[in-house]
Amino acid sequence: MITLTTYEWVPDFAAPLMRALRVRWALEEAGLPYKVRTLALGPEQRSPEHLARQPFAQAPAIEEDGLTLFESGAIVLHIAERSEVLLPKDPAGRARSLAWLFAALNSVETSLQELTVIDLFHAKEAWTAERRPQVEAFVRDRLAMLEAALGEKDYLEGRFSVGDLMMADVLRIPGHTDILDAYPRLKGYKERCEARPAFRRALAAQLEGFGVAA
Repeated sequence: MITLTTYEWVPDFAAPLMRALRVRWALEEAGLPYKVRTLALGPEQRSPEHLARQPFAQAPAIEEDGLTLFESGAIVLHIAERSEVLLPKDPAGRARSLAWLFAALNSVETSLQELTVIDLFHAKEAWTAERRPQVEAFVRDRLAMLEAALGEKDYLEGRFSVGDLMMADVLRIPGHTDILDAYPRLKGYKERCEARPAFRRALAAQLEGFGVAA
């Protein structure tokens, strides 16, 4: 059975966004059982035991049958390889699904994360007056291109895959803003993904775990 290592507690604003959710969601979509190991923020993150799981002292990480794996994208891909729900069997469909997974992490998440870090951690600092409009303009350009690629489809390649799982989770990052309101098809796409039973189970489990720790 897979053991997922995640934090035992994070601040309320971070609880629904912590990247272990991607792993939980993938596990739920794939129908794979798992158990959870919790990690305290602080010195425990840099313990030799945890650094053996995650060399950058972060979470999530997983362990299964002698395999230890870190980085949410790598973990989700590892899980997806075991589920046709997440990865189509045909080579072209598989390749396209993986392209969207990597696009979510590389072409979309980085700018959304920068915008969120500015808003949540540096909003009162002088340098943000110049930097934030630049980041927001870049974000809006990327979201417009993503919405154009989605078009009228329910999912990026017509059917749900691991690429949609990752993209939808990335689109949740700027939830403190109304930025998605300008892209109604994209907003509907995110909400469609969030309505999946596997997502709802994963989010409930994550929030319940943090609530118990609090």
